[in-house]
Amino acid sequence: MSIALIAGEGTLPVEIAKRLADSGEYPVVYALREDSEAICDYASVIVPVFRTELAETLADMASRGVREIMFAGFVPKTLMYRPEMLDGMARRLVDNLENRDDHTLLGSIAAVFERAGFKVTGYMDILKDMLAPSGFVAGRLPTEQEREDVAYGIDIARTVAPLSFGQSVVVNRRSVVAVEAMEGTDATILRAGALCRKGVLVKMIKPGQDPRFDIPVIGPHTLRMMSKAGLTCLAAHAGWTLVISRDEFASSALEYDIAVTGIDY
Repeated sequence: MSIALIAGEGTLPVEIAKRLADSGEYPVVYALREDSEAICDYASVIVPVFRTELAETLADMASRGVREIMFAGFVPKTLMYRPEMLDGMARRLVDNLENRDDHTLLGSIAAVFERAGFKVTGYMDILKDMLAPSGFVAGRLPTEQEREDVAYGIDIARTVAPLSFGQSVVVNRRSVVAVEAMEGTDATILRAGALCRKGVLVKMIKPGQDPRFDIPVIGPHTLRMMSKAGLTCLAAHAGWTLVISRDEFASSALEYDIAVTGIDY
């Protein structure tokens, strides 16, 4: 029980747990997610986490012989606005932050675990085959209009990404329709669809991003949300964006007639 996986929502934690299990390292899974059924076959034990109990989690990890920790999956940042969901240690951490952007918040949480003697590690090495390539990824090739919007979206993403409040922008005819904040990519896509049922989604990582956590992820669910919102093209940061369920992703891109392309920073 040397590895722990702090698992939020989404498919990514399941894929990480599966690959760890396949290598003989069944992780202790601390589940900050409603449904743990998909991950249970790959865990040595599942510890449900119903609120942010940092002190209790640290003690539990020590009692189980955990030495290494991975963070993966979506956890709503809005938790920090609900004091009843935070223990004393977590409240003090949030209250003492100079700012609460994603990078600072995640880095501060990781530092708490490191000070307690645990090693916080990334998952890129075990998922290298899932990284989006540069150029064609799936579906069809972008149209001329989509390519223009992707180029414009890259310029916007380069400007906002260093501010660390979101990884995605939606652009239609060289106009910004939506910028991701703490609501997450799904909500951003649907908000864009409510405003303008067409456009491209550009997803990029922050320059200097800590590769141990908060890596951009796309998958079949992303394409379903885009189709629902009327978005027709997805441009993902090549070499830094993980493509979940690659075969299903490819068939979904064709089904929804969505162009998926890998972009370089």
